[in-house]
Amino acid sequence: MQRVRRFTWLAALTSVLLGGCASVIKVDNQVQSFARWQAASPANAAPAVPAPPQVFRFERLPSQQNLGQQDELEKLTEAALGRKGWSRAADGVSAPWLVQVNASTVRLPRAPWEDPYDAWGPFGYPYALPGRDYVVTGTGQVMFFPAFPRFETPYYQRAVALLVREAASGRVVYETRAAHDGRWNSTPSLWTAMLDAALNGFPSPPAGNRQVDIDIAR
Repeated sequence: MQRVRRFTWLAALTSVLLGGCASVIKVDNQVQSFARWQAASPANAAPAVPAPPQVFRFERLPSQQNLGQQDELEKLTEAALGRKGWSRAADGVSAPWLVQVNASTVRLPRAPWEDPYDAWGPFGYPYALPGRDYVVTGTGQVMFFPAFPRFETPYYQRAVALLVREAASGRVVYETRAAHDGRWNSTPSLWTAMLDAALNGFPSPPAGNRQVDIDIAR
């Protein structure tokens, strides 16, 4: 009885631990940001670093018009900027800042480091064990059957970029980009993590490339 109880307790603990690990994924982002709030000419100088709260509105490139995915991306960006004390201006209300955001996804059939021929022999034939992984037909033809056929899993390279312009002059005052790659499918939480990473340190980001890791629930 004691052995059964011990086994049940260990099974429950393992289930909890595995469940916890499976419910969270780490989104590792490569981030680079540039800030230039102060204008070159003192006569047209904006505040060195605008303190929240601030108001902005989105602007779009001609290629971004009438796209449902752009609407969703801007909603996620609005929420991310909201966590920094920036809010979207109401329709018809002017704002001192313009924000432009875009995202891209490249789908690869496999990870860049995976060899598409790693399950095959030097001449394009699969590795086989004599008498088990191939058969010889009546005509003498050899038919191979790999013991461990590989099923490829897609790999994604994603990037999100954000620009902030001074509305009065059109001058770019902030630029940031986050890149992430992995096997996870596209979800709002994944893009939210990338936007939060891109806005890490906003509006006074550290210089140079940096890695920003964010955990999200899967």
